[in-house]
Amino acid sequence: MNHLQLGESSTKAVWSQAKEKPGRRSVHRTKVMGIVNVTPDSFSDGGNYLDTSAAIKHAYRLIEEGADILDIGGESTRPGHQPVPWQEEWGRIQPVLEELTKHTSVPVSVDTMKVRVADKVLNLGVSIINDIWGGLADADMLPLIAQGGCTYVWMHNRPEPPLRHGFEVLLQETQAGIEACLSAGIKPSNIWIDPGVGFGKTHLQNLVVLRRLPEYCALGYPVLLGTSRKRVVGHTLGLPVDERLEGSLATVCQGVASGVDAVRVHDVKESVRTCRMMEAILGVEDD
Repeated sequence: MNHLQLGESSTKAVWSQAKEKPGRRSVHRTKVMGIVNVTPDSFSDGGNYLDTSAAIKHAYRLIEEGADILDIGGESTRPGHQPVPWQEEWGRIQPVLEELTKHTSVPVSVDTMKVRVADKVLNLGVSIINDIWGGLADADMLPLIAQGGCTYVWMHNRPEPPLRHGFEVLLQETQAGIEACLSAGIKPSNIWIDPGVGFGKTHLQNLVVLRRLPEYCALGYPVLLGTSRKRVVGHTLGLPVDERLEGSLATVCQGVASGVDAVRVHDVKESVRTCRMMEAILGVEDD
C-alpha cells in the first residue's frame, strides 16, 4: 500500500515562539488540497464532475495549478445532503482513483465517512482518509485507519451547535477525538485535525473559530482548514456560492497567518498564489 507520511506538526513550537516574540512566527509552506467532487449535489460544484472523464480532467487541471494534494469525494457533505449507499459512493470514485493513483505522484485523499469505502480506496493506494465525522459515523473507521497506516484527517462535527462556549467545546471535543484515534492505535504522526468550519456550529461560532485558529493550531497536530465557498463566507458578505472567491481567500490568509498546515479549496490557482504571498510577507526579516 502506498502511504503518505505528512509528518508531525511544529505548531506547539510555533505558538511558543509567537508568545515569546509577539508578531513573529515560524513560517512553513502551507499545502493546498484541491477538491474534486464526483457528485451530483455538492453545494458548490455538484454535477460538474460526476462524469469520470470530467473528474479526471479537473483533477489534472488542479495539479497543473499547484495542488499538493487531491481530495476526491463521492458523496455530498453539504448541510441537508442525501446520504447514498456505500456501493454508489464507491462506484462514483473508483474509476477516478484508479487513474489518479496510477498516473500521478500527487497524494490522493478520499473524503468519506464509510469504512467500506475507506477500506477499498486504501487498497488502491490512497494516502489519506478525510472523515467529516471523525470516526463517529462508523465505529470500525478508526481501527481500519490504524491497521492501514494511512494519514487520517479527523474533523470536528456534531449534530447541533453548542449552546454556549463554542470554541471551548471545539477544543474539548477535538482533544477527545485525538484520544480516540490514539486509543484505536493510530500513530500520532498520522493524525491531522480539522476544526470543521461550517459543521455543527452557528455563523458566529464559525467566525470565532477562524479568529482563534492559532489556539487550535497549538494543539500540536497538523491542521487542515476547509472554508472554500462555504456559507460562513456567503452569509458574511451576502453573496451566492459563485461569488465567494475573495471571501474564501481571506480565510486562506487567516489560515496561513495562524499556522495551518493545509487548506482545502475549490480555487487552487488563486489559493496557491495567496499562500505563497502570505508566506513571503510573514517570513520577511526586519531590515
